[in-house]
Parts: sequence; structure tokens; C-alpha cells
Amino acid sequence: MKFLTATDRYIFRLVLMPMLAVFVIAASLLVLDKMLKLFDFVASEGGPVSVVFQMLAGLLPEYASVAIPLGLMLGILLAFRKLATSSELDVMRAVGLGYNRLLREPYLITLALMTVNLFVVGYLQPLSRYYYEQLQFELRSGALGASIKIGEFTTLKDRMALRIEQSSDEGRQLIGIFARVANSRGQVLSISARQGEFMALRNNPDTIILRLVDGQIIQDSPGETPRVLSFSRHDLPIDLPAIEQFRHRGKDREYVLPELLRIGWGDKVPDELRIASRASLNYRLAEVAMMIFLPLLAVALAVPPKRSTSSLGVFVSIIMVTVYHKLCEYGQGVAAAGRAYPLLVQWGPFLVFAVIILWMYWRIAYIPGGQPIGALERFAETIGKRLRSLLGRRRSPQLATRI
Repeated sequence: MKFLTATDRYIFRLVLMPMLAVFVIAASLLVLDKMLKLFDFVASEGGPVSVVFQMLAGLLPEYASVAIPLGLMLGILLAFRKLATSSELDVMRAVGLGYNRLLREPYLITLALMTVNLFVVGYLQPLSRYYYEQLQFELRSGALGASIKIGEFTTLKDRMALRIEQSSDEGRQLIGIFARVANSRGQVLSISARQGEFMALRNNPDTIILRLVDGQIIQDSPGETPRVLSFSRHDLPIDLPAIEQFRHRGKDREYVLPELLRIGWGDKVPDELRIASRASLNYRLAEVAMMIFLPLLAVALAVPPKRSTSSLGVFVSIIMVTVYHKLCEYGQGVAAAGRAYPLLVQWGPFLVFAVIILWMYWRIAYIPGGQPIGALERFAETIGKRLRSLLGRRRSPQLATRI
């Protein structure tokens, strides 16, 4: 007998497509929301557009840790909802296929995604978070191209003022350049050029060349008449400002799982770092562990009442997953600050949600006609009837007048 029957393959196809769709939609919405803020931030810091996409790539593992559980749950929920509304679920149960048997394929998918999510939150997310903060640091105080703002005067080494009107090709081509340079002899050079570009020196990384094209130089020396020189090309050396080195990876959210274990129970570790590491470790494990109950929650909320196509279960499932995620985030912050014990604030909500989900699944799987959210369904149906009645009363005088 084959391990995967035709029913298993059918359920797998039903789960796979909506699950992938939710992955893409959830990640896209999160990325688009952050992209606008990053464009404003990079533009205000004068950085190239390519940095925006590098920063978004650094945020993808963090978004994936949210999108994976949500996509898994909604994929299973929509698949079983389709089976229920088309009466296929009744046929399967009539031939002896219970919910436990039908969940075999969804649980194989769940175990695979739990492994992926553990790798994401345990390894990729800490490293990508550090990479993201490093890019932010470099934009604020790092590379020259990111520190010179378009349309503003920038002071370099307290002896040069530089202003650039426009830039193109991600900052490589500069248009409308004005520079005022003072040397140790008291001579002041006022330089203007139509365009230019920065060029690096291989033998001197602390100095770059600003190659200017089509401009003028006004030499103003003490006690002498200013001189005006025109040029077709002029190389202006610029000493780069001292760049502060970015910190080493050392925050609790930037450690991978083995590092958290070593720091959280190490002997020669400061108490604050030890507490923060334990809070981060419990947060990540609790987020991944909850995925084992998501198939049960999805099935419990997927089956609407008989002769009903209510989609209330979809909204309830999204709310429950979101609330649990926010509780875990809040618990991590409280535990990292030392105001609560990590095991209590992380695994307490886990046990509460696990008991609620098991009760909901027991209602739908073992009680004939059982509905875990039956009271909510009846409340929503009552509200819907009253709204339809109210709208009907408001429309009826208009219809009578038209007739």
C-alpha cells in the first residue's frame, strides 16, 4: 500500500496553491509597506536607490517568519473549507476517513515548514537583522556618496564645502557642482563645473578624486587680485572623513540559536545579556512550536455550519495567529527587560492557545454537529440579518417613490 493515496495527493494540491498565494501576498504587502519608508529614508540620507533593495533583502527573513505560519494555516483552512462547502468532506467522512486521517498530508507539510521556519528564525533572521542595521549605519555616516546630500552644502575636513545640484546613474554622474576649498596658505578656490564624477584611488583609500568637466576656478589669495581660470577637465582630490567602524554583532536578536544557548547559560556572561538571550531563545522556539497546532486550528475553523457559507472562521483564524504573535513579541520585550520570567511570558500564552485549539478541534472532530465558534456564527448571522433588514427599510420608500 502506498504511503500517499489519491486522497492525500488531492488534499496536498488543495493546500499547496492557497498556501503559496498567501506566502506571496503577505510578503509583498509587508515589503511594499516598508519600501516606501525606506525610499524616504535613503533619499533623505542621499544614498543610491540600490541600497533600498539591499535593505529589503535584509528584511525578508523577518517577514518570512510571519508569512510562513500564516500561509500554512490559511492554506489548510481554505482547502478544508472548499471540501466542506462542496460536500466532499461529508463523503470522505462517510467512507471512514476521519479528520485525523485527512490531516496526514497537511501535517507532513507542517513538519517541513517548521524545519524551514526554525532555520529562518534561528540563523537567517539574526544575520539579516545585523546586515540591515549595518546598511542603516553606512547610510548615516559611512560612504561619501551616502553622506553628501543633493542640493545642500556639505563640509569636508573643515576646509571644503561641496554642493551638488543633481545626480544620476545612482550617484555616479554629478550635475551642477560647486566647491569652495581653503588651503593652509590662506588661498581660497571657488570651483564650479557643469558635471563630474567620483573616482577611487587604488593606492590611497582615504582619498578620492572628484573629476570635474567644463568649469571655472576663481583663485582668491590674500593681497592679490582674484584670478579666473577655465578648464575642460580638472581633478580635485578630496580627503575622506574618518568613518566610524560599525559595531560587532552582539545584540540578543542578532545571535543564532547555538550562540543563544551558550550565552543564556554561560558562567562569565553579564546578567543583562544572559536574560535577553534567554528571552530571545524562548520567543523563537515558542513561535515555531505553535505551528504544530495550526492544522488543528485551520480544520476547526474551516467547516462552516450546515447550509451556510460563512467565512467567519477565516477572520477568526487570522486574528488568533496575529494575537499570539503580538503576545510573543510583547513577552520577549518584557522578559528581556528583566520584568518577567521568559518561560512564563512565552510558554504561558503557548499553553493557553494550545488548550483552546485542542478544544476547538475536539468539538469539530468528535461531537456531531459541533461548532467551535457556533456562538460567534449565530451572533454574526443575527447582526447580518438586522443590517439587511435596516437597509431594506431605507430602500423601500425610494422604490415606492420611483414606482
